[in-house]
Parts: sequence; C-alpha cells; structure tokens
Amino acid sequence: MHKPGSEEEEYFARENAEKMRKLAAEQRAHLAESEKAKLRQLHHKRCPSCGMELHDVTYRNVKIERCFACNGTFLSSGEFEKLAKAEPKGVMSDVLRLFEHKHTP
Repeated sequence: MHKPGSEEEEYFARENAEKMRKLAAEQRAHLAESEKAKLRQLHHKRCPSCGMELHDVTYRNVKIERCFACNGTFLSSGEFEKLAKAEPKGVMSDVLRLFEHKHTP
C-alpha cells in the first residue's frame, strides 16, 4: 500500500484549496446583492464556531478577530500573509505555502 509523501500531500491540499476557492467564487456570483447584505448583517463580527461576538485584537501589528467564548482566532484576507512574513521560516509560512493561490495567465 502506497503512503503519500509530504510533497504529494501538499499537492492535494493545494488542489483542494483551489477547488474550494472556485466553488466559493461561484456561490458568491450567484447570490443577489440583497442576500449578501442580509448575510453580512447576520454574521458580521460573529464567531463562525460558536456564534458569540468577535473582538479585534492586535497581534504582531496585525488586527485579528478573537472569540473569548471559545478561544477561536480568525484572520481576514491578507492577515495570515502579514503574520507569515513576520516569521519567514515558521509554521505559518509552511501552511500559507499549502494554500497560496497561483495565478495562471
């Protein structure tokens, strides 16, 4: 039985992330603007895990959202990249490499 290596695992993780990105883009395109506004209003600053209020916390000069009910930490677009740049040889940069979006011309 073949056990996948780390390169193979990274490949499939990147492929899966790209599929998820495309699916989200398709779903976003199909939502009406009024539906988008309603969803934003319902979920803005709410924890996706437990539904409690999220609070802004500054960590390494990056504003992130933190839920003090379940201890979840959430990053908006671009925030993970900023944190990974602060630690170029760390775990964050390794995870970021798995999910980085490669633009194809």
